[in-house]
Amino acid sequence: MKLRQKVIFLAITPLILAMCAIAFAVRHQALILAEQQRATIEQAYLASKEAELKHYVTLASHSIAKLVKSGRKDAATQEEAKRILAALSYGDDGYFFIYDLQGNSLMHPRQPELVGQNLWQLRDADGNLTIQRLMQRARSGGGFERYNWVKPSSNKSAPKLGYVILMPEWGWMMGTGIYMDDVDQALAKVGAQQFANIRSTMLWIAAIAILGALVVAGCGLVLNIRELRVADAKLKVLAQRVVESQEEERARLSRDLHDGISQWLVSIKLQIEAGIARLSGNAEQRARAPATFERAAEQLNKVLGEVRRISHNLRPAILDDLGLAAALDHLVHEYNDSSSAQASFAASPPGAGEGLPDMVNTVLFRIAQEALTNSERHADASEVMVSLREANAALELRIADNGGGFDADGIALHPQRGIGLRNMTERMEAIGGSLHIASTPGGTMVLARLPFNPQR
Repeated sequence: MKLRQKVIFLAITPLILAMCAIAFAVRHQALILAEQQRATIEQAYLASKEAELKHYVTLASHSIAKLVKSGRKDAATQEEAKRILAALSYGDDGYFFIYDLQGNSLMHPRQPELVGQNLWQLRDADGNLTIQRLMQRARSGGGFERYNWVKPSSNKSAPKLGYVILMPEWGWMMGTGIYMDDVDQALAKVGAQQFANIRSTMLWIAAIAILGALVVAGCGLVLNIRELRVADAKLKVLAQRVVESQEEERARLSRDLHDGISQWLVSIKLQIEAGIARLSGNAEQRARAPATFERAAEQLNKVLGEVRRISHNLRPAILDDLGLAAALDHLVHEYNDSSSAQASFAASPPGAGEGLPDMVNTVLFRIAQEALTNSERHADASEVMVSLREANAALELRIADNGGGFDADGIALHPQRGIGLRNMTERMEAIGGSLHIASTPGGTMVLARLPFNPQR
């Protein structure tokens, strides 16, 4: 995986994880809130139904209160009371019922077939003694009781909340009730709406997460394209610089060969031909022939020295044989021989930089060579100090002079100048190091710094 892809992945992953955590927290809290809301609605709904049942029973009691308080217990009076209560039904499943204290059904508007039967031992689907529990509740002062009973509208057993009271004057238990399946359906509908809202919230969070990931990926893609264009432009400029450097090196070699070695070889050739001609001449000419060959030999030595100089500039053999410190010391001596300024070299420790790869040695040597060349051509310096030292887990090459200095920032930005400085910087970056240039009217300092572990 490329670095840019890793960056995008590391940007999207925390976003997705954060959105998942938010979604989990929202869902958890929403479920808790839904349960609390369901319990609150159920409690409020049941409270309203319980109050409603109390009101119904109170209304029924008032409707027959005159007959009960009359003191008459004859069958006609009780039948009149039953008729009044039977007419007070509300809805298809809302009705009143009456039982005597022995569990005999005295009135049941929706199930008249039960009237006259003794239901004292009647059990519901859960095995509970329904009439006995209702009677116990009525004897204890009246109240609510849950049980299962056949629902008239569906003719199926359903949970029911009943409210009963005792009528001691006539020995009756009167009550009514509501079927709880309607309540359960209402609560189920509320629960379904809540879960639908939770699902919608999760979908919104997922959509936001996907959109955020797409935005991050899109921005990363745009950044990648832009960086690739910048990199391509830099690569083109670098390739152009490499070509220019190669052409400059070839032109320099061509000048050295043509202006120096070629001229000397022509001169040597002419002197050898003159010596040969003198050898075939008279005695005086033969006597002058050795001097001609000696001059040719001297010039040939100069040619060999020039060849060694060119070879040394291309790749100094001492760099491979004795190491970087010895090569820099030799470079300083050559600088002193060819320049009016005096240079000095110091290495700390004496074998600083031992064990470096050939490429690193070459880069540091070229930087020192370029810095000394710039100092000789442009700085007008009288002293140059070159040092190589190991410090703070790094290898530092420092070239400092006391010349007139230059505008380092201005030259770095100039498109046609400072090619050598840019090449030095790019060389150091290629081997994982850095190059710092500080220049003032009192002198210039070039510092090449490379992380270095002698033990490795």
